[in-house]
Amino acid sequence: MISSANVSSKEQLLRAEIVLVGKLLYEKSLIVATDGNISARLDDETILVTPSGLCKGLMSPDQLITIDLAGGKVGLGAAANQSLKPTSETAMHLEVYRQRPDVLAVVHAHPPYAIALSIAGISLAEAMLPEAILFLGFTPTMPYSTPSSEENALAIREAIKEHDAIFLQRHGSLTTGRCPLEAFYRTETLEQLARITYFLHQLGGGPPLPAFQVEKLLQIRQNLGFTHTQR
Repeated sequence: MISSANVSSKEQLLRAEIVLVGKLLYEKSLIVATDGNISARLDDETILVTPSGLCKGLMSPDQLITIDLAGGKVGLGAAANQSLKPTSETAMHLEVYRQRPDVLAVVHAHPPYAIALSIAGISLAEAMLPEAILFLGFTPTMPYSTPSSEENALAIREAIKEHDAIFLQRHGSLTTGRCPLEAFYRTETLEQLARITYFLHQLGGGPPLPAFQVEKLLQIRQNLGFTHTQR
């Protein structure tokens, strides 16, 4: 385990929260096997990330890796992570932090309903659920780009400036938050939206919320401090 003498109480809590989020994602089948990745800001210069090739539902806090803003490992680390590499989606996570100084945590998952809808060409950006508008805003779907490549960073560069959740076609979700748990909650909300959208299409479809109701929800969202999000 990482020595408490070498790690601040803030970092210990952040590591524990990331481990919890990994477990929740895995238990709720939002990721499987070694899927997905989670990150969080430690400070202005360093990011805590999950390792590549490891089941995120079975992690220990000392397996998380500290990187700099160029993606390189920093610090002495722990025996548990010396042989591990940072997530293969590091470039995508770092792009979020570059574009959004307000974001303190990022979750990338593979929610199955949302992925299926993206392949079928069904948008998640319609104003269907009030809770989704309040918590997510509008969720755009980005065109497919090769996973674990610089293409992903380019694919999300503009959209992430104005959205707390975006979707990568065939690949998965990218959600942000002020902490890892908030980013997880947004992933869970996005998959709930996708699940309901799927059932709705099985029933023959249905109308989105009226425009005046959407405007009221957007005003509430602005009052909650999510003013960066636009349609």
